[in-house]
Amino acid sequence: MTMKQYRKRPVIIEAEQFFYDKPQMEGVFYPPTSSDGKTYIGDAWVVTIHGQKVFLQNGDYIIQEPDGEHYYPCKSDIFETNYEPVK
Repeated sequence: MTMKQYRKRPVIIEAEQFFYDKPQMEGVFYPPTSSDGKTYIGDAWVVTIHGQKVFLQNGDYIIQEPDGEHYYPCKSDIFETNYEPVK
């Protein structure tokens, strides 16, 4: 049996690349910092629309869910393969 083929719909998303050394981002929960305030103790995370806590790594893209309140991460290589900037 041959499976049917589908094309991903072209949609515009809102996303930002995450880095620990950049300004804090909306939708990201940051761990506490060391006593000097320069080092995070633990990993940052986002909460998905399904209520899952997903931890982040430097370079992950943070994509806003359609509800505008939840976010999910996407590894940079996957993001750059599937999305292009809107002009």
